[in-house]
Amino acid sequence: MGGKTIIRLATKGFVTIAAGLIVWGATGFFNPRTESYGSDFTPPKNEPVSFRISGFFSNNSEFSYLEKRIGRFLRRENLVGASVAVAKDGKLIYAKGFGYADKENETSVEPYNLFRVASVSKLITAAGIMKLCEQGTLHLEDKVFGPKGILNDSIYLEYRDKRVEDITVLQLLNHSGGWTSRWGDQMFMPTIIAKNLHKTLPVDESDIIRFVLKKRLHFIPGEASYYSNLGYMILGQVVEKISHMSYEDYIQTHVLYPLGIFDMQVGGSYLYERAALEVKYYEPEETFFVDDHNGSGEQVLRSYGGNDMHTLGAAGGWIASSTDLMKLMLALDGFSSVPDILSESSINRMVEPLIPGYSPLGWRHIKKDGWYRTGTLAGTSALMVRHDNGISYVVLVNTGSWKGPQLANDIHKEMERGLKIIKEWPDYNLYELDNSMAAIRNRPQIIY
Repeated sequence: MGGKTIIRLATKGFVTIAAGLIVWGATGFFNPRTESYGSDFTPPKNEPVSFRISGFFSNNSEFSYLEKRIGRFLRRENLVGASVAVAKDGKLIYAKGFGYADKENETSVEPYNLFRVASVSKLITAAGIMKLCEQGTLHLEDKVFGPKGILNDSIYLEYRDKRVEDITVLQLLNHSGGWTSRWGDQMFMPTIIAKNLHKTLPVDESDIIRFVLKKRLHFIPGEASYYSNLGYMILGQVVEKISHMSYEDYIQTHVLYPLGIFDMQVGGSYLYERAALEVKYYEPEETFFVDDHNGSGEQVLRSYGGNDMHTLGAAGGWIASSTDLMKLMLALDGFSSVPDILSESSINRMVEPLIPGYSPLGWRHIKKDGWYRTGTLAGTSALMVRHDNGISYVVLVNTGSWKGPQLANDIHKEMERGLKIIKEWPDYNLYELDNSMAAIRNRPQIIY
């Protein structure tokens, strides 16, 4: 069969699949049939879902070089699967999966598969904090602890270092609250915390806070900036106290749902808690086992039981697809191409620290060419990049590496090299498939 015929068949396939996808995504609801279940059957509650885009729509020749680089990178680094989304000037122009979401069952990754995003969760939390500020119920200068603080519950009023009364919301956001990981990261030492508090595992957020309040601060609040998972976990508790909602519910209701993002959620710690559409996680060969955080006494992988994803929540517990993370980033990028979820002043405040050398709010790095957010946990790595030239991308992988955070830096290099050669950027928007089909059909397709 000639190449032109194959392309025509592929084009015809676009129309059929797109029609089904558009109906599914536009309605955003699952409507069950109940006729055969009898009159006493109670149908499940309709649940909204994100607009799920198949990688089929990104078989475009413009990205062939990028795909070759990604494929080689996954093989070289022994990564099981990855999801990539690319946007230009507010339009999603590429979304594709690579490798396996589930290697054992040979299930391929699709752009709508959910991955743990690790510390990318901090950007989500920062957006929620800024939203509370815009709603007038919170201020960045508000004190967090002490009788006049936000978290003034009786269990938090017994603290060793009176300087904790000076910690503000802003200082937690820019990692200047007074804690370091000099004696270990407080979010990853449940056994020590439980022993100190004379309680059995598991520990929860309040236990971790009580534990650190019994210790002296490592530095005066506001006088240094030291990356702190603890600070963002505490911010999750601030969200709950101010909003009178669970942290997850507030973020979903006030940040994600208004953007049409319904699949993002705080993930589970164990394989049996794997969410619908969530990938499996894999660790490097010859990895080691650790104690189950839940206190079962069993030895487990860090990716499945070693880390408590619930307590990590606001600091590192979210799961998301690359396309949904892209949608969130486009609503936080400060460009006019897509309406932002926050005001211009809030977005500027997140990326322009008032004190040189201090961390931005939620983002990891603010550089001359753009904004960066990375995330690393056992079994996963995440990267979000927003460039000043309007090009943005998200990369998620479901395999850990002994490189740790360096893996995200290597992914960044591969993406930059793969995108650099693109001269003609597609002019469609995969978030609006019904308006983009003509543009997609008229472009050359990669035929495998």
